[in-house]
Amino acid sequence: MAKVLEKYQQIERSIITTYRKTIWSPFVLAVKKYALIQAGDTIAVCISGGKDSMLLAKLMQELQRHSEVPFSLHFLVMDPGYNEVNRKKIEENAKLLNIPITIFESDVFAAADSAAAESPCYLCARMRRGHLYSKAKELGCNKIALGHHKSDVIETTVMGMLYGGQLQGMLPRIASTNFEGMELIRPMYCILENDILRWKEYNGLDFIACACKFTQNITGGDEDSFSARRKVKALIAELKKENPNVENNIFQSIHNVQLDTLAEYKQDGIKYSFLEKFKKLS
Repeated sequence: MAKVLEKYQQIERSIITTYRKTIWSPFVLAVKKYALIQAGDTIAVCISGGKDSMLLAKLMQELQRHSEVPFSLHFLVMDPGYNEVNRKKIEENAKLLNIPITIFESDVFAAADSAAAESPCYLCARMRRGHLYSKAKELGCNKIALGHHKSDVIETTVMGMLYGGQLQGMLPRIASTNFEGMELIRPMYCILENDILRWKEYNGLDFIACACKFTQNITGGDEDSFSARRKVKALIAELKKENPNVENNIFQSIHNVQLDTLAEYKQDGIKYSFLEKFKKLS
């Protein structure tokens, strides 16, 4: 008689069977290609409660279970001021998914809302990251893992061009400048958001979205950062109707930058011009 699997075991199995091609393999590819994990690492998997970070937690668990490279994990949840419903939802989902979370409190939502009432999201993200680095270091971690995925990378690249007037990507691995010996890694760098949504729906899971009162209260006023990303999502979806490879092409473009064709570019904060080549030759 076949063994009846617990719900979390069914979810784990779906990652490496049903979604092996679209989730597990791209995850392993990113870890290997960008050298995200080394032997002896202690990694804080940062969980916001959304679909991306919850899937990241399960992927990291699976990798730890099957990898020949030994590393340790902490599953870190920062409560930046969640309401009772969202806090409970995160705890219930962690239990359902068999993720042993460590929760700590902060006042990030209130502080960001007070300091930048019109557009607090950038400040909120920076503050959250600082708190996560600090707590992770306290726990003996040398890395924090975030749930940014391939679609985030693609959309950020396009948003930078259309709304920021710059070519700027999102790196899969960053050394912290404020916390010595700490790094940020993005193991879901090669996974598309639509595949995460399919995994979520296949397993009948329900996660929280952004839980701050600012985004909850938006009704159509000044919401530039939100509308810009929505517009970029819609633009990419429209382009995919004519060219199914458009997402991959944008993603590959940040891996295939032709500096010789750019009029100007920056490296380490220093601006370089194509004219410098002509000066050297003259």
